[in-house]
Amino acid sequence: MMTIRKNILIAAGAILAAGLVASPAMAQRDPAYSAARASQQIGEKMDGYLGIVGAATPALRALVDDLNIRRRAVYAERAQAENATLEEYAFTAGCLAIARTEPGEMYQAPDGTWQQRGAGAPLRDPRCP
Repeated sequence: MMTIRKNILIAAGAILAAGLVASPAMAQRDPAYSAARASQQIGEKMDGYLGIVGAATPALRALVDDLNIRRRAVYAERAQAENATLEEYAFTAGCLAIARTEPGEMYQAPDGTWQQRGAGAPLRDPRCP
């Protein structure tokens, strides 16, 4: 029973965090992020962070590193508030971020491969809430 409650809390917090880190508003604030996402250069990873799909340029690496540092800070704060580990919280946030990808965007499948989101639901880890 405690695990279910904890998972619900983590999921609720992750929804908030995912909204903070990957919302359309953020894309509007950072055109480089929006362009990289739209051109399938970056994608959502299962661990809750962004990854580079294909060849990395210094500018792309800097963009992804900066966003991942910001995500980690949000995850750490939320995980502490919800008495969860950073890894648990980040994983749940990754599940939700992958679920929120739009057709054409890239995401990491449970087997670790990069997939392009189609019209259907993305492949997600069976542990996702």
